[in-house]
Amino acid sequence: MLKQNPESLTPLIKELESYIAVKDKRNNAVSKSDIAWQIDHSLKVLNLVSDSIINSNPEEYKWCFNKWRLLFFTLGYIPRGKGRAPKIVKPPEVISLDDLKAQMLLAYKNVEGLKPLHKNANFTHFIFGQLNNDKTIQFLKLHTNHHLKIIRDILK
Repeated sequence: MLKQNPESLTPLIKELESYIAVKDKRNNAVSKSDIAWQIDHSLKVLNLVSDSIINSNPEEYKWCFNKWRLLFFTLGYIPRGKGRAPKIVKPPEVISLDDLKAQMLLAYKNVEGLKPLHKNANFTHFIFGQLNNDKTIQFLKLHTNHHLKIIRDILK
C-alpha cells in the first residue's frame, strides 16, 4: 500500500475553508443540512480523529480484517445517506463563523501533528475498526471528500 501523506489533507481543508463564505446555503434535494453543517462536521471529525491518533499508543495496534473498511477504502468513497454521525461530531444548532475559523486553524495544526507519528499510531472507528496511521489518514481523506462532494452538489 502507498504511504499516506498527512499533507494530502491540507488541500481538502483549504477547500472546506473556501466554502465558509457560502456557509448558509442549502439545497434540500441534496441534503437536509446546510454547508455550515457539512464544514463543521468535517472539521470536528478531522480534529477529534487527529487528537485520538496523536495520543494513541502504537503498541496497542493490532490489525483485524473488516469487510466494511475493505469495501469502502477499495471503492474510494463513502455512499450517501447510509451512515449517521455520532453525537460527538454532530454540529450544534447554530454554527458560528468564529467557531468554524477556530476549528479550521486547529485542523491545519493537526495536519502538522500527524506528520511525525509512528506507523502503528491508531484510531478506532465505530464501523471500520482499528485503523493504523496510513488507514486513518486515508479515512480522513475519504470522509472529507464525501462532505466536499455534498457541498459541491448543494451549490450546483
